[in-house]
Amino acid sequence: MTAAVDNSSGPTDLAPAAPARAVSRRVLLASTVGSAIEWYDFYLYSTASALVLGPLFFPSHSATAGTLASFATYAAGFVARPFGGIIFGHLGDRIGRKAMLVCTLLIMGVATFLVGVLPTYEQAGILAPILLVTLRVVQGIGIGGEWGGGVLMSGEHAPAGRRGLFASYPASGFPIGLCASTAMFQLVSRMPSDELLSWGWRLPFLASIVLVVVGVLVRLGVAESPEFARLRSEGKQPRLPLSDAVRQGPVQVVRGVFAALGLAMVVSVYTVYLLSYASSGPVADHRSDVLDALLVGALVEACVLPGAGWLSDRVGRRPVMLCGYGVCAVVGIVAPSWLTSGDRVLMTLTFVLAMGLGHALIYGAFSAFLIDMFPVGHRYSALAVTYQLGATIASFGPLAAAAIAGSHRTAAPGVFLLWGCLLAAAVAVAAGRTRRADADPREPMGPGHGEASSHADTPDDHIPAPAPVD
Repeated sequence: MTAAVDNSSGPTDLAPAAPARAVSRRVLLASTVGSAIEWYDFYLYSTASALVLGPLFFPSHSATAGTLASFATYAAGFVARPFGGIIFGHLGDRIGRKAMLVCTLLIMGVATFLVGVLPTYEQAGILAPILLVTLRVVQGIGIGGEWGGGVLMSGEHAPAGRRGLFASYPASGFPIGLCASTAMFQLVSRMPSDELLSWGWRLPFLASIVLVVVGVLVRLGVAESPEFARLRSEGKQPRLPLSDAVRQGPVQVVRGVFAALGLAMVVSVYTVYLLSYASSGPVADHRSDVLDALLVGALVEACVLPGAGWLSDRVGRRPVMLCGYGVCAVVGIVAPSWLTSGDRVLMTLTFVLAMGLGHALIYGAFSAFLIDMFPVGHRYSALAVTYQLGATIASFGPLAAAAIAGSHRTAAPGVFLLWGCLLAAAVAVAAGRTRRADADPREPMGPGHGEASSHADTPDDHIPAPAPVD
């Protein structure tokens, strides 16, 4: 009798494992696919701003003035991102993560599609750039709410000790989206210049609507974050989550902003400012080669990101991020000369090292780094606002660098801005350990980090620490 009971109980205890793994796979797929689509939409404009939008929407006798106006509109999307973070972060902490992810994907998709049907300055005059800026702001609001929700859905579904790995998958949506948008513009840029400027540039924007439909269908099929569902069942959602985040952990908020500043400055300098620098000089004929190089760098980053997330679970978030900051700073020394050398190998190596290795190391650990800082009740708001504030400041990097350089063709201002932001980010990351108010003491320590270990860089989501006191 007893043996029969024991035999029947074994499968019963193990039965939920398979469904749990299936749920995790669906969540990772939905978060990653949706994130890739949103970043595709957002970075279509980034690539277009460096290549075609200046003469189409901001015609001027001065090429520098057109470039400045194009970069300013690029930055406008980032200015809107903190507002999106505030709006959707609040709703995500009050209503739930899943609903916000569907909503932000629809907002981004519709705005991107509408960019593809806008009239140009020649067709509509001043109305054209006004409409372009308006849609760019709408894009910014959408992506401002997307990022926090995407990494939370994956990170909060993660098994104990695997949060870095799980949170890195939606992060990999960034290079996948960047790769897809770059590939689309790489294809249309092969068109004759008159056809590209008349109608070819619209095709990547119009194609986004198909991707959005797919993304929405995928996201509708996932379950709500278990951590948030548990909080909601207990009726413990804060009334003003962002206020709670700032009041309870102001130092963590500041650290998160500076960490995000370094992360985002790498993107704005390498994929916007230096891309424009390399595409408009003596090697402008190699514009397609530069885009190919960026494409390879993005593909490498998409592959490296999960490995960086996994590594952050083993050795800690901080050493992985600090290593990435260092790689990006060192590559900045040679990037201007390599990108204008006309040598395809050097161009490709620039983006592989800066984006595929350096940025991947930072980004792979960054999502879990922020998740570990804040309790569930105001986590969406805290993540959305800290990340978006840092990204917004960094978005002015290309504009500031172009304004400083003026008519002088030099990459020095952008590189100096990059170094300054990376230094600030490294100081913020190294300043202290992440301590999470709701850390689960049942979570196992990583290999080599037993109870007797005093290693300062124990993976942050394994630390059963009390609430931070700053």
